Amino acid sequence: MHIFLKYLKKIVLGGFLLYAYNLIAVSFNITIPINFYTILTVGLFDIPGISGLLALKLIGL
Repeated sequence: MHIFLKYLKKIVLGGFLLYAYNLIAVSFNITIPINFYTILTVGLFDIPGISGLLALKLIGL
């Protein structure tokens, strides 16, 4: 149960982190859509997750 709560907290904080990133990135027109998969990626990998999603967005995937 403790491990489940740990990962749940990381996923919720990942959603907030992605939302905060999008607030800043909207002026540069490089936002990342907020959905289950992006929140899960950012929740599990934190800043490298956002960097990876941004790299995928910039190369067009």
